[in-house]
Amino acid sequence: MSTPETPRSTYRHGDLRQALLDAGVEMARTGGPDAVILREATRRAGVSPNAAYRHFADREALVRAVSDAAQGFAADRMATALAAIEAAGDAASDARLRLRAVGSGYLRFAQEEPGLFRTAFSVPTDLDEATSISKRGVAGRTPFETLGGVLDELAAAGVLPAERRQGAELLAWSSVHGLGMLIIDGPLRGLDDRTIAFATERLLDLVDRGI
Repeated sequence: MSTPETPRSTYRHGDLRQALLDAGVEMARTGGPDAVILREATRRAGVSPNAAYRHFADREALVRAVSDAAQGFAADRMATALAAIEAAGDAASDARLRLRAVGSGYLRFAQEEPGLFRTAFSVPTDLDEATSISKRGVAGRTPFETLGGVLDELAAAGVLPAERRQGAELLAWSSVHGLGMLIIDGPLRGLDDRTIAFATERLLDLVDRGI
């Protein structure tokens, strides 16, 4: 008669921290930050709960790591939208297209990955953390840095006056993030895709003109 398998106390195949983080990301993807449970992550990784404490002191530490990873995924989605742009050949026009792409990519991430979007900004931080290496996507930038780079392009092209460049990230980010939250968790949840697309385009128009 075979005996039941017991969880391993050590992780011999690959990177345990990454395995725990991957498990946390999947939990967040389906249920948001509240679904990220350290004990469940260890179960999915096939190790004993005590093994996780070498990498994450507690559940809060795992949630923070998952939040950072989710911001990196958001940055990846923004980078994908930027890469899809067909340049117009004019610096001002191209910078405006890139601003819209950053905003639309961010909002698409909210709609496609609502659990990760909620988790990405669930951990209280400040702007000092907005450029943390741990929050960067594969392109090497965080969402905040990606937006800042496009705003710099707008300023260099003469679209964004120098006196209005400082703090422009706060206005653009607040506007787009607010719409994203209203779509996934607020009164705009019931809108059809066509109406959401319309609201997205109008908001991006406002951001373009407003900054």
